[in-house]
Parts: sequence; structure tokens; C-alpha cells
Amino acid sequence: MRGYGQPSRFEDPVKRVVGQPYRAVSPGTGTSRTPLQSLNGTITPNGLHFERHHNGVPDIDPAQHRLLIHGMVGRPIKLAVDDLLRYPMVTRTIFIECAGNSGANTLMKPPQTSAGVLHGLVSNSEWTGVPLAVLLNEARIDPKATWLLAEGADAVAMSRSIPVQKAFDDVILALYQNGERIRPEQGYPMRLVLPGYEGSMSVKWLRRLKATHEPTHTKDETSKYSDLQRDGKARQFTFLMEVKSLITHPSGGMSMRRSGQYEISGLAWSGAGRIARVEISTDGGVTWNEAELQTPVLPKSVTRFRAPWKWDGAIAYLQSRATDEGGNVQPAREKWTARFSPAHRYHNNMIQTWAIGTDGSVTNVFG
Repeated sequence: MRGYGQPSRFEDPVKRVVGQPYRAVSPGTGTSRTPLQSLNGTITPNGLHFERHHNGVPDIDPAQHRLLIHGMVGRPIKLAVDDLLRYPMVTRTIFIECAGNSGANTLMKPPQTSAGVLHGLVSNSEWTGVPLAVLLNEARIDPKATWLLAEGADAVAMSRSIPVQKAFDDVILALYQNGERIRPEQGYPMRLVLPGYEGSMSVKWLRRLKATHEPTHTKDETSKYSDLQRDGKARQFTFLMEVKSLITHPSGGMSMRRSGQYEISGLAWSGAGRIARVEISTDGGVTWNEAELQTPVLPKSVTRFRAPWKWDGAIAYLQSRATDEGGNVQPAREKWTARFSPAHRYHNNMIQTWAIGTDGSVTNVFG
């Protein structure tokens, strides 16, 4: 018996894959990717939620931490964690996805690895906290202020510009994740959660919000998180994470042991709202059949889809294609690549293709 439960020792292989490509020069920079292929349902366990760090994880004493709201406000305020815990809170189940998720599939050759390594910079949690609009109203934000600068307390002071309109719509200053206090790697003691927007905008370890009349153009929204176009120009602000889906069972690195009955299962999500439909193809997109959506289907949250499939032992090409309630359809690879420069790695929502070999092996291919 122990005070805080842990997974069975037999589940020890179910872990995040940690990547630190710049460890020699920047040891605090890197990612930990959710093992999507090892999970089911829609909620990501706190210990397996993906991480993206720009310079380490700060060790913050909540008794010393403060949130400052200033700039174009009538009443600058500074709030302690205990102050925030007294506010009425809301709970919403929301996905967070890094803009760089699935970036490896934009390369020339398909990487041969798991669904989690390829697409594991997305996770889905129940977030609880204070609506940001409540705090902005309390600070009497100037009606002429159209942007906020959100700044974190990590070593690099990760910061992003956020439209005030979004802040008043559905942004949460989150204090809890899946019922427990947010963990250090997820922004303890507080973080922003911007439903449907690229992950870096949900600033962790939040310490400052400054109301401004224009975007701040921080280093994290100029040197990174901009979308390179075919004509050599770049779109600086592409906040919304577009409709996307992914088959997780079966998926890359798995093996089909014998022909017969299987369930095709995966995840779908859209920053624009609810998932309306997911279609599955087993012949590389020649024919499509609609999958069953697991309820409840929530807005800006991950939805699990399922479909029975009888594999006859022949070569097959599995794809999923999601459509959201706004009619936005997940694009095929050729349509996505036509929009962007070959050097572009962000906001990849193209259809994923898994090839099933006659030996049952599952590999990543470009459909």
C-alpha cells in the first residue's frame, strides 16, 4: 500500500519518448511524447501528457509565485496562488497540441517509428481553473487593448501574444489537471489553456499578462511558430490547430499476428469545434466507410473513433479522415504539401497512412 498510486510494474514499458536534440548546448530544451499507441479512451494520464520545454522545468514555490496583470488596464493587479484558489472555477476537457506535432511526416522519407513518436505531441485532459475573462474584467482592461502578452516563469521566459478576443471567449487560467493540481512539467502552479490553439500559446508557469494594442512579436512567434509558404513568405500567426485524425490501433511498429477480426481505433480532434465524422479506408483512400464516434463528442477535445475490420492477410493501407462541425475536412498529403514550403514543419494535419504487410508488419508510408 502506498499514498499515491503507481502503474503496475508490468506496464513499465508504457512511457513517453524523450527527445533532446540540442542537449549539448541547451539541456533544458526538448520534448516528451505521449505513447498514443499504448493508450485507449480519450483522457491522457497526467504522467503521460506530452511535454515541450524551451529551457527546463522551474521549481516554483506556490507561496512565492505571483501573477501580474498590467499594461492597458485601469487597475493593475497582482495575484497569489491562494487568491486564485478562492475564485469560482470551470472544468473543460480540452486537447493541447504542439504546432510541431507530426512534423517528421513532412520529410522526404516516411520515418519508421510508433504513432507516439510521430504524433505524440498531442494530449487530452480535463482542465479546471478560472476563466481568464473574469480576471481581465477585474483588472478593468482597456477596450482599446486587442492583445495580451503572456509570459512564463521558466528560464527562457517563454512568451506569446494572444488576441484579447480569444481570452474573453474560452481561455482558462488552469490550476488543476484531471482532478489534481497541475504538475511541475505542466506549468505548476498555474498555466494558460487556450482551447483549439497551438500548444505554445498555453503558456506554462504563467507569471505575467500585459494588455497591449498590438502583438509583441516575441522571439517565440518570429523565429519559430511561423508558417513558410511556397512563395517564400511566412504567415506569422496561425493559431488554430486544424481538423486531424490518426489511427492508433494498429499503427507503426505493431504486428498483426494473424488474419481475422480486428478493431481499427484512433483519435480525432479539431481546434474549430466538435468532430462530426471520421471515415476509414483500408485501401489507401479508394473507398471510405464511416467509423463510430465514442460519446460524448466534446468541442476542442479528442474524440475516439472505432470500426470493426476483418483482415484477410493481404496488403492493406489504413487511413482515417476527419471532418469537423464546420465542414473542415482533413487533407490528403498532396493537398497539404501544395500549401507550404518543403522546409515547413508546423501545423501538419495531413492524412496518415499505415501499410499492413502480408507478414502483419505495420509501417509508415506516404499515401
